This record gives sequence, structure tokens and C-alpha cells, in this order.
Amino acid sequence: MNSSQSEPDVSERPCQPLHERECPTYLGLEVPKIAGVHKKGTIDLSSILRNVRAVQDFADAGAIGVFVGVVRGKSRKKDEVLKLELEAYEEQADQILNQICKDLKKDDGIVDVQIHHLLGEFRVGEALVYVVVAASHRDGMFSTLRKAVERYKSEVPIFKKEYITGKNGHVESYWENELNTRLQ
Repeated sequence: MNSSQSEPDVSERPCQPLHERECPTYLGLEVPKIAGVHKKGTIDLSSILRNVRAVQDFADAGAIGVFVGVVRGKSRKKDEVLKLELEAYEEQADQILNQICKDLKKDDGIVDVQIHHLLGEFRVGEALVYVVVAASHRDGMFSTLRKAVERYKSEVPIFKKEYITGKNGHVESYWENELNTRLQ
């Protein structure tokens, strides 16, 4: 898009949950549903923020908090991480992420909660999850942002295959769930 073109207005058509319809695209990216898993490269933070600003009660918001989870360069055992591969039970993950968001929106002063987890292959430093909370005040926003992160980490069936350089110098890989439990 060049500077003479204007961006399409997506604020008049916020997404409904995935089970009601598929989301439209914006500049080749998904206009996000409330929450869910997405293939890497199909969604970005700016489209999520546009969607948050388009919610009906956004005028009540005084703060937006964003958590961006990225790939760490060291494993919990201090091995060098080369890359991660993320997979999920997608339908179940979408349902649980949407339920977490709905539950947390019931908190006093919370205007919107969105959790978007990416799937695919990721290098060190790349973003793999976005959690966004809009609230009337920052205290509630920070508290709810933390709850959202803790809940998705403990409840959502997302699995990662970690590729590391082992102590012997060879590349090794293994699957873990979000609770960092190695899977055989």
C-alpha cells in the first residue's frame, strides 16, 4: 500500500467468534477473532489492537496492556535454543482461549481481553503469543493481563518442539506442553 492509499476501515465490522463466521482479512492478515490460535504470519499486533479499539465499549477504556511472548534463546536447562515448532489441538485451543477471555471480561472495569497464540516454526526472538487487555484503569488492566497469561499457559493444549544444541554439540529436539512437561 502506498502513502496515497487509505487503510480500509475495519472498525465498523469487528469479528464475531470463529464458530459464527470466519474473520475477514486486512492487508492480507486476519482481522482477529476474540481469541484463538493462528498460523504464523496471518495476524499481527497492529490488527489485534485495531480490533480492540473497535469494541463497542472502548470509550470506557483508559488503558491497554499488551503482553508479547517471544522465543527465548536458552532453554530452562540453559541449552542454546535454535528454534521452536508450535502445534495445538486447534478447535479445543480456540474454545478455551475464548472462554478465558469471556471469563476475564467479567472482571470489574475490564473492557476487552484478547489472546492470540501463533502456530508454526519460530526463531529466537520471534513473537508467538499476544495478550491484550483494555480496561478502565491500569490496576485492573495489569491484574487481568497477568491472569490471562497464567490461564492460557496452564489451560490451553499448545505443544512446542524445542530444538536445542545439546551439551555434546549436536542438535536435539523434544516436545513439551505449555506447562513445560516433556512429552515422550
